[in-house]
Amino acid sequence: MKKTLTLAGSDSSGGAGIQADLKTFQEHDVYGMTALTSIVAMAPNNWSHDVTPIDVKTVEKQLNTILSVGIDAMKTGMLGSVDIIELGASKIKEHKLDKVVIDPVMVCKGEDEVLQPENTDAIRELLLPIATITTPNLFEAGQLAQTGPIHDISGMKEAAQKIIERGAKTVVIKGGKALKHDQAIDLFYDGSDFLLLEKDKVATNYNHGAGCTFAAAITANLAHGMSVKEAVIAAKNFVHAAITHGWKLNQFVGPVMHGAFNTK
Repeated sequence: MKKTLTLAGSDSSGGAGIQADLKTFQEHDVYGMTALTSIVAMAPNNWSHDVTPIDVKTVEKQLNTILSVGIDAMKTGMLGSVDIIELGASKIKEHKLDKVVIDPVMVCKGEDEVLQPENTDAIRELLLPIATITTPNLFEAGQLAQTGPIHDISGMKEAAQKIIERGAKTVVIKGGKALKHDQAIDLFYDGSDFLLLEKDKVATNYNHGAGCTFAAAITANLAHGMSVKEAVIAAKNFVHAAITHGWKLNQFVGPVMHGAFNTK
């Protein structure tokens, strides 16, 4: 089996993070391995998040275990600290990993304030230059490109160009529900050509974990030998099915259905 690594946080509710990654890897017939960076728990009365970081030395031990086995592709998710970002970048370079999906997860408050700006700077400076592809949403793309808020396709294109200038080989910016458009639009850019990926918008609030699932699907597709563009197109179809069949977990959250593409 092809082997994949996710360097990310644990979502105790099971919808996002390494739980989403492993479910997505399984659906793509790849063998997933995990290096935990943090453990996220939710308060039962209001679903407020409590994040417990994992010591960087423990993260390194996990990575050493996985990389001793060897991998065909990897992704990052919530990294939590500059030390872990530096560690991830160092291991990617040391092992000459060439199928690297950077999902630049940022913990944000509101639309224009990053709670850990030093992490965003480290992602921009250390991970973008070694990314096969990065998968920001609109907010994250604006932060990485330093363009400010993005509201339309023109803004997505400007940000994509600046992200490529930062060193990423390719980028896909997720328009999602935030983009004012009839279609769910993602923008893929390889430094030469723009490709708009369009699907009908799904009227649902049950989309928890969609971003992690998308990045994990790209990772699995790369492990199977797809080109980056092919991997993104296939992942778009996979996550659209997952969102279409999203379901209510409790009164606070509803995850995507990771197996929907294969079963529905």
